[in-house]
Amino acid sequence: MDGLPVASPWPATASDLLFREATEADVEALLAFRNDPEVNRFMVRTHVDPEDLRREVLASPMSPTDYSCVVERDGHVVAMGFLDVVDGAGQPGHPRGTDGVIGYVVRSDAARQGVGTATASALLHAAFERLGLRRVTARANADNVASVRVLERAGMRRERYAVQALWHQELGWLDEVEYALLAEEWTSLRRRTS
Repeated sequence: MDGLPVASPWPATASDLLFREATEADVEALLAFRNDPEVNRFMVRTHVDPEDLRREVLASPMSPTDYSCVVERDGHVVAMGFLDVVDGAGQPGHPRGTDGVIGYVVRSDAARQGVGTATASALLHAAFERLGLRRVTARANADNVASVRVLERAGMRRERYAVQALWHQELGWLDEVEYALLAEEWTSLRRRTS
């Protein structure tokens, strides 16, 4: 990628889900579940200011590094996915824009229905197949069993377990896990599941 803008990987579909860029019309729906205490219990930002969310959502389609999406089922937004292109670590002169970081938030009434796994898989597909990234990572609170399961079902492998690495206002110091996947692992995974 090396800093060159890439066309949006959205829209895309998987099963009964549509992954697309967010619009102004989505902001209220996103805000309703993004600030739901049941949904964001394990998130570092447990509350998002409505204007900040609006600004972030509307800036995403114009960003050369933010390929976030909304997830729609039957005309209703049920999740949001985050895909940020970042620079991998290395010595000066290393390739830029080669790595991705993914995340997701699923509306509480859509939880335990495969939406999280489908979203993580769609983000990985976008990262590797459409954006040509070489590596993607995702982090989760170690106690967030549902999120850990999503990452594992999507084919990512756990690389790191960090003890008391994450401060959370209500929960204190939390353990964090990091998952990763390389492009060649993605290709191998796709061959096995096709």
